[in-house]
Amino acid sequence: MTDGSDSTDSAGQEWHGRSLSGTGFDDDTGSADAGLVAALADPGDELRLMRAVAEARLLVPVVAAPTEIDDSGDLAVEKSTDMAVVTLTAPDGQRALPVFSGVEALARWDEGARPSPVTSARAAQAAVSERCDVIVLDVGSPHQVVLRPSMVWALAQQRAWIPAHQDEHVRSAVAAAVRDDPAVEEVRCEDGSDAGPGVLRVVLGVRPGLSQNELREVATRVGERIATDGEVRARIDGLAFALQAAGPADPGGR
Repeated sequence: MTDGSDSTDSAGQEWHGRSLSGTGFDDDTGSADAGLVAALADPGDELRLMRAVAEARLLVPVVAAPTEIDDSGDLAVEKSTDMAVVTLTAPDGQRALPVFSGVEALARWDEGARPSPVTSARAAQAAVSERCDVIVLDVGSPHQVVLRPSMVWALAQQRAWIPAHQDEHVRSAVAAAVRDDPAVEEVRCEDGSDAGPGVLRVVLGVRPGLSQNELREVATRVGERIATDGEVRARIDGLAFALQAAGPADPGGR
């Protein structure tokens, strides 16, 4: 579940058109941040990885792009060029902003790309502005990592990323989505990563006697209620439901 339609920060200010210039890294040697390198060695620890990414300087590749082409002759001739940020598009249409930990990783991917050093927040804001779903860190390298939409959104907002099932904002929204539903007696949020990266599993304890069609309707309407909150959508990378008969009150439930 992504929030690709939003292009503003939490204060409603547009990110579109924000420049990557004036980065403040004049003395940058281009080396990868040691903390980020260590975190990339164990990408399964996503909390550590995101803390390292948030604190690191990243390199956004900028390449020459023709702005005016003379095709009046037998061969097309570039009359002028401009520098542009690179975006990638997967076969399924998902857009990605490539970023790099250091100049060595960037050169392995494209020797002709110019490194533009930025904070992770500005890289994420650029990704949102370019309508990219994800950020790919050190694309093409053995330690390539994809930062999911919830991670990009957290970086752009300059707040700490946490998994959706541990996020109090998400948990509160899920509780509110079922509060007045007569079919739901309990709810809890769990790690659903076995169903896909970043998936939030919402476990619903429902009253006995519901048909399969009624159970599907419960999951559908709860999902629609959760989706009405754009901030919550941005914090959830995927949503799955598990329905079970309501039991004794659970401390983590509603």
